[in-house]
Amino acid sequence: MPSSAASKNKLGLWTSTSLVIGNMIGAGVFLMPSAMASFGSVSLLGWVFAAIGAYFLARVFGNLSKLLPQISGGPYVYTRSGFGDFAGFLVAWCYWVAVSCANAAITISLVSALSTFVPMLGNSATASIITGLAAIWLLTWVNTGGIVVSGKLQLATTILKLVPLIVVAIGGLFFIRFDNFLPFNSSGTSISAAINATATLAMFAFVGIESAAIPAADVENAGKTVSRATVLGLSIATLIYLLGSISIMGVIPVQKLAASATPYADAAVIMFGSSARYWVSAGIAIAAFGALNGWILIQGQIPRSIAKDNLFPTIFARENKRGVPYVGMVINSIMVSAFMAMNYTKGLVEQFRFLMLLSVFAVFVPYLFTMASYIIIRLKNNIKQGITGAIVLALLAFAYCAWAIIGAGERTVFYGFMLMIAGIPVHVWVKAVNKSE
Repeated sequence: MPSSAASKNKLGLWTSTSLVIGNMIGAGVFLMPSAMASFGSVSLLGWVFAAIGAYFLARVFGNLSKLLPQISGGPYVYTRSGFGDFAGFLVAWCYWVAVSCANAAITISLVSALSTFVPMLGNSATASIITGLAAIWLLTWVNTGGIVVSGKLQLATTILKLVPLIVVAIGGLFFIRFDNFLPFNSSGTSISAAINATATLAMFAFVGIESAAIPAADVENAGKTVSRATVLGLSIATLIYLLGSISIMGVIPVQKLAASATPYADAAVIMFGSSARYWVSAGIAIAAFGALNGWILIQGQIPRSIAKDNLFPTIFARENKRGVPYVGMVINSIMVSAFMAMNYTKGLVEQFRFLMLLSVFAVFVPYLFTMASYIIIRLKNNIKQGITGAIVLALLAFAYCAWAIIGAGERTVFYGFMLMIAGIPVHVWVKAVNKSE
């Protein structure tokens, strides 16, 4: 295939950047100001610390994309290159579960946002499940059309979701009342403890930073593009997070903000009138829709990469004529549909919450292994230039991941290790099946 034709079937810089931004900025960010309000304006420092840690992650992912360009799989392929098949499988196993749980949560956020326009969705479990299933399978169908189609939709939804965020973030600066930032620390703990708590919350707003690296084989000039898209996506998201938090905290008194279920909408109403609630709700729905699209794209890439290395059932590597791993994508969407439906079923709600708790651990463990793999891959390739700086960067990023895992709580860590242990018999079974074939 001529290079010009091939480039048309690959993701460019801005589409890759939109994948990073779109997957990082989901519907959850619209609730973050309320979640942090009880700590006071010290929470802004939590955002700064979390962003610094995320920058270390972005740098490592960017550097790894240069060391292993044109290889899809992200955390999985980096861990496998550094630690071997078994560690690579465990990382992929954890990441796969995390993405499936996250997609279920994103779908629920989408249905919740749409309830502003269709009130029945807030009262009928049946209507909510049908709407959620429609979104999951519509986007699954869209993603079978090829990565370029998925990428274009991701770029469009990212632009649309940024509009209400930017309007509130910048517009709010003109409505700020500085007494709303007092007291600085209302958490009842020390400043360092408050920063630690808010930074731990903020860390999860940066999950998805690895998104450009996962479909690297489908990215044009991946060695450069993935690195640039990762850092650029992080920079844009961080700016929006910080400005949005400053504006909302300055516009809404802290007591009201802590009790608000829709902080961006409430701030928009103060600034622009009651009708603003609807376009902010539309922005939340678009944010969830775009994030779901991006993560559905990702959810097919990881299993395909593992299957091609004979570490997962080979059916997950089966592709359609557009090179899309459609079988794995469909299997994943069935899982996501089941997880999503659990949230609307009495008796299964607690199990769904457990799965969400598990996904917190399941996404940071791959990060942890990836950071450690960075130095090992450099040593394997005998890259000695800049080794001191690389070690410092890897240690800082590793410490950030460890901090996030510890901050998730003892229960999450315990069940996360149970998830990893559960992956061992799966690994043994897959190897036996592939060997017999």
